[in-house]
Amino acid sequence: MSMNDGIKIDGARVQRRGRGSATYAGIGGVGIIGMIVYFLLTGQMPDSSTFQGTENNNVTSADGADYSEECRTGADANAHTECWMVATAESLDAYWADALPAQTGTAYSQPSFVIFDGATVTGCGNATASIGPFYCPADQTVYLDISFFNQLETQFNTENSTLAQAYIVAHEFGHHLQNELGYLDRIERGDTGANSTQVRSELQADCLAGVWLRQASTTIDPESGEPFLVPPTEAELQTAIDAASAVGDDAIMENADLTVNTESFTHGSSEKRMQWLMRGYNGGSIASCNTWSVTTP
Repeated sequence: MSMNDGIKIDGARVQRRGRGSATYAGIGGVGIIGMIVYFLLTGQMPDSSTFQGTENNNVTSADGADYSEECRTGADANAHTECWMVATAESLDAYWADALPAQTGTAYSQPSFVIFDGATVTGCGNATASIGPFYCPADQTVYLDISFFNQLETQFNTENSTLAQAYIVAHEFGHHLQNELGYLDRIERGDTGANSTQVRSELQADCLAGVWLRQASTTIDPESGEPFLVPPTEAELQTAIDAASAVGDDAIMENADLTVNTESFTHGSSEKRMQWLMRGYNGGSIASCNTWSVTTP
């Protein structure tokens, strides 16, 4: 999947932070991998106090640095991953700025978006790349170390395609939408299992990502008047579905050589993650993503 070369993007949309190091990862936010593995090893859900960095941490933060010089057009997005992140964020902004108020009556506010290298400071605590991409409600920011995308192939045996990358970003933006709509308040601390509030939240974020994916190639860049994205092929769409499957609880457990235990699920099985992604894609609306009203999501 690619962006239309002629679209105009603003590299200031995404903040860049240089390399730092932290002993632990702050995960008071909504993350993927570290949360699952930590629970399986300890039997407890982590919180930001558990993973706050110590006085020995050396976490760097280059506030104000962005991608203004590198990322200006769709051609830049097609050539550089960081610019692809900028263009994806701007496409998500453009879509949800119209769709969220039209469908829910709630105005859309843009989440901040930070690409960091190794470790960073967040409103949910100190974070390292090992936690995977996550959304922090405390500062309404999506955090991502792009080295995670390489793990799609090396650790999860799925293609690191641009559409798979876009799905991951759209999922985290989905958590921001949940925050705006009050759904994150429904998550019960320590609640795990296939029908848990944590899983319902994650599957809804997958579904919301699917809603955007359906409309991504018709969402217009207001500066150029062109659609942000070229329509994806079926093969390209499959790479996003495969990425959703790869980050299912059962897949992550199997990759970590752990016994699959549905009672410890926090994000949903591979099958459910694919199902809800496609439910959003086929349904095309927030209303199709109500994981909270069904007996079994």
